[in-house]
Amino acid sequence: MHIPDIPSYYALKSIHIIFMVSYFAGIFYLIRLFVYFIETKEKPELEKQILQKQYIYMISRLWNIIIIPAGIIMTLTGLCMVVNTRGDIPFYILTQKWFHIKIVFLIGLAFYHYWSWKSIKKIKNDQFTTTSIKLRMMNEVATIILFAVVFIVMFKQFFMGMWVSLLISFMVLVLTIMLVVKFVNRNKKK
Repeated sequence: MHIPDIPSYYALKSIHIIFMVSYFAGIFYLIRLFVYFIETKEKPELEKQILQKQYIYMISRLWNIIIIPAGIIMTLTGLCMVVNTRGDIPFYILTQKWFHIKIVFLIGLAFYHYWSWKSIKKIKNDQFTTTSIKLRMMNEVATIILFAVVFIVMFKQFFMGMWVSLLISFMVLVLTIMLVVKFVNRNKKK
């Protein structure tokens, strides 16, 4: 029978949560820096050059010092928890349907991470043309992934029995976020 060392499992889980928070804080701020960078294109040339240089510096430091290390530690502790789960089968969690749904969102997060990395490369090569409105919408993608993963994990015992109501609630949340972003952008233009 596979019984995890409970204190070490909860230590892993705590570290996983701490670095998940750090990772998402970094991702949210990264997209905000992308928006600031794009908005410098409307500034006078000298001001634009100074600001863009500073934003590239901030983006690089955020990516290399916070996002990448937090993402690595978050991923490693997550994988360790997959191996060290309760039950009489190693990797027991992989048999759980709620975990399969979580993995779908984590794959989405991996694509989002890749998009962020490619965007940084484009910024550094002065090839970044995404609009600030699109960036604000992209920032909400990370929010939606965060909400989905947290709710899936917190309601895992009930998830399969109430998936329809959770899916409807999730879609209402997504729609609300999109409407708020559009409303804020519309008011900003006035």
